[in-house]
Amino acid sequence: MKIALAQINVVIGDFEGNARTILHNIEEARAAGAELVVFPELNVCGYPPQDFLEFSDFIRRCEQTVQQIADACHGIAAIVGAPTVNPNIEGKNLFNSALLLHEGKIAGAAHKALLPTYDIFDEYRYFEPARNFSCLQYKGLKIALTVCEDIWDIEDDLMYTLSPMRALAAENPDIAVNISASPFAYDHLEKRERAVQFWSRSLNLPLIYVNYAGAQTELIFDGNSMATDAAGNICARGKAFATDLFYFDTEHSEALPYRAQEKTERIYEALVCGIRDYFQKMGFRKAILGLSGGIDSAVTAVLAADALGAANVQGLLMPSQYSSDHSVNDAVKLAEHLGMPYETLPIRSIYESFESSLQPLFEGRSADVTEENLQSRIRGTLLMAVSNKFSSILLNTSNKSENAVGYGTLYGDMNGGLSVLGDVYKTEVYELARFLNRNGERIPENSIVKPPSAELRPGQKDSDSLPEYDVLDPILYQYIERRQGPNEIIALGFDEALVLRILRMVNKVEFKRKQTAPILRISQKAFGHGRRMPIVGKYLA
Repeated sequence: MKIALAQINVVIGDFEGNARTILHNIEEARAAGAELVVFPELNVCGYPPQDFLEFSDFIRRCEQTVQQIADACHGIAAIVGAPTVNPNIEGKNLFNSALLLHEGKIAGAAHKALLPTYDIFDEYRYFEPARNFSCLQYKGLKIALTVCEDIWDIEDDLMYTLSPMRALAAENPDIAVNISASPFAYDHLEKRERAVQFWSRSLNLPLIYVNYAGAQTELIFDGNSMATDAAGNICARGKAFATDLFYFDTEHSEALPYRAQEKTERIYEALVCGIRDYFQKMGFRKAILGLSGGIDSAVTAVLAADALGAANVQGLLMPSQYSSDHSVNDAVKLAEHLGMPYETLPIRSIYESFESSLQPLFEGRSADVTEENLQSRIRGTLLMAVSNKFSSILLNTSNKSENAVGYGTLYGDMNGGLSVLGDVYKTEVYELARFLNRNGERIPENSIVKPPSAELRPGQKDSDSLPEYDVLDPILYQYIERRQGPNEIIALGFDEALVLRILRMVNKVEFKRKQTAPILRISQKAFGHGRRMPIVGKYLA
């Protein structure tokens, strides 16, 4: 059987637009001679719909759209994802379902059993898990149909007490199909492939796996849909970070060669995809950001230019009396390299007027971080004013290292409608900069090699307040991504006093992170709703 894998990009709640995309792919697959076309998880309404699922009208429109798609399935069947109503009074009101549509009706359904409730996922909030499993029949094929997490019970530390795939295996299926909404993380693709290949080999059958491509606010979906033969060889693969419609023939297949993307290349493509989709789906065309001459704003500017076009990215230079000439020159050079528009708004006179107004209240007190933060908040106010006036989105340029230890000013350099580098450690920002310059200088070399500085006081360097980033970042990684406590981190060979200092810094600034812009997620543990920590607590206080 010739099967089409439809790796699509939809908008949550855009039923008309989503239906057009789905119907177009069905028509194209039918014209190519496919007998079945498979779509991602919850593709009818978009993923993750979150509390929209609590609106009866939202569910009604899902049902209407499913019927509209079913009406188009003549001479071809489609497997789509949609919420469906649980007819039983017991349990949650909805299932997360995979529906087989054929000849104008729902010919079969499979409900998701393993509902992830960790990190960014909160599916048990909305859905009832399936407890009964049965293969679906289509044109003589017995299909083991599952949804996303249902094929992930392969690790030694199993978090679920049942296995949908093992239950379905008892019926001796001919093929397995998994519809998915698996968000990107730079180290996730290999784990995903391992799950798909595990079940192909274990059950000795082909497996179709279809994922989204595109972004939904902070979640980025990398596509990379695939089909394997019974030996677990990947015989068809979708594009990375792009929509795709491709085919797998169950009778004629052979293993594909594949060039794995390097980590930095994956992060680059993910961030560009995340920026582009955020702007397109929100209906914005233009971005603005502050250009300091430093590496974070430079990398953000290049990513935005690649996503939106340089003409749509506005740079604002806001030098103070502490800004070095080389920083201003580096910012100008960057803008000229990219061909992006920029303006210069010096802040010294504004700062001095604030200082004058506050002088009676601050009389007798020496300058401290207050005056540094004041400069940052002036810049943040100017950026937001220009953003408002010209209907552009302010891109936040703070990196994950800074976010982790609170090295940023609320209502200042933490302003923004989207955080581009908020899940990228400073050491990874340097790697990105080198990657962006691989074919010639886009980011001025001086922005990469000079010691990082906020330039809020004379001679200031980040290292005045923080450990060097090549020391800081590995400790942060162990604490944030690996969830290792102080004793475990110290046992890895890190200095005890340094570890305790850094972890206390992370914990005490949770209140700042709760007020930040959405952060594009590129790791397994990004700041945002995937990392839920109390603002007030005594752990390492």
